[in-house]
Amino acid sequence: MLYISTDKSRIDFEKLSSFLLKESYWAQSRTIEQLKSALENSRCYCLIENDEMLGFARVITDFGVFAYLADVYIEKEHRGKGYGKMLMEEIINDPKLKLISRWMLGTLDAHGLYQQYGFTELKEPKRWMEYLPKGSELS
Repeated sequence: MLYISTDKSRIDFEKLSSFLLKESYWAQSRTIEQLKSALENSRCYCLIENDEMLGFARVITDFGVFAYLADVYIEKEHRGKGYGKMLMEEIINDPKLKLISRWMLGTLDAHGLYQQYGFTELKEPKRWMEYLPKGSELS
């Protein structure tokens, strides 16, 4: 049976950390400690089938105004089956996130997926700023 759980005990930490810290283009500069803290302080979504985690995503949020979608991935052998869309449907329709008025994310290669759920390029990019502490890398 295929389902999505927000129960953090369902996270396969070994699988997730291996992908994010070794294979992803966006998180390889993170440490295990950063990953643990990120998971602890986010709303996490695990795509599970037969007790195996096939996909994952997390939302960093205040549950009232702002949410940032991060670390979305589907195991390589399960891509192309609509599982990313399943995760997005669950996240966008999560009752705990119904008050959110601004969502953001960063991606190099999945614009088509996120556009299906209303994400667009920044309408006013000159309004947005970022701060990268000295010695940190964008991740």
